[in-house]
Amino acid sequence: MLRDDQIVEILELVDFRISKSELGAFFRAEDHPNYVECGDQVLRNFLNGLVIHLRGTKENPKNPKEVLAKHKAQIPAKEGASERAEFKPKPKDEERARGDQKPGQKSSATKKKPFKKPAPKVQVVEKVKFNFGKNKKS
Repeated sequence: MLRDDQIVEILELVDFRISKSELGAFFRAEDHPNYVECGDQVLRNFLNGLVIHLRGTKENPKNPKEVLAKHKAQIPAKEGASERAEFKPKPKDEERARGDQKPGQKSSATKKKPFKKPAPKVQVVEKVKFNFGKNKKS
C-alpha cells in the first residue's frame, strides 16, 4: 500500500509534479464537493513512474521483489495483528466448528430421511438404430 508522499515521489520520477492535496482529491468520495476525477495523463504518468520505481532504469535495474519487501517493512504493524491479515474464525467449541449444521442442533437429534429410488424411466423410443449420417446399403 502506497502513501500519498510515495505516490508523489513516483510521479516525480517521470517529471510530473503534483501536490498531496491534488492527489487527495482523487481519492475522495464521488459526492464530495472537492472530488476530482483522475485524468488519463495522471494515470499514465503514475503507471510509467511505477514501472521505473519497481524495475528501475536500463542503467540502474532493480529487483521488484526487493522494492516491495522494503515497502512492506516501512508499513508499521498494527497492534494485535498477526503476520498475515487473513480472517480465520476460531471455533469456541466443537459444535460451532461443524459446517453442516446449525450451532443449536445436535447430531443425534437430526435424523436423515430415507432415500427413495426414483421411478424407472419409460422408454419413449424403442429399438431405433442410428447410422450417424452414414447411408449403409445392406
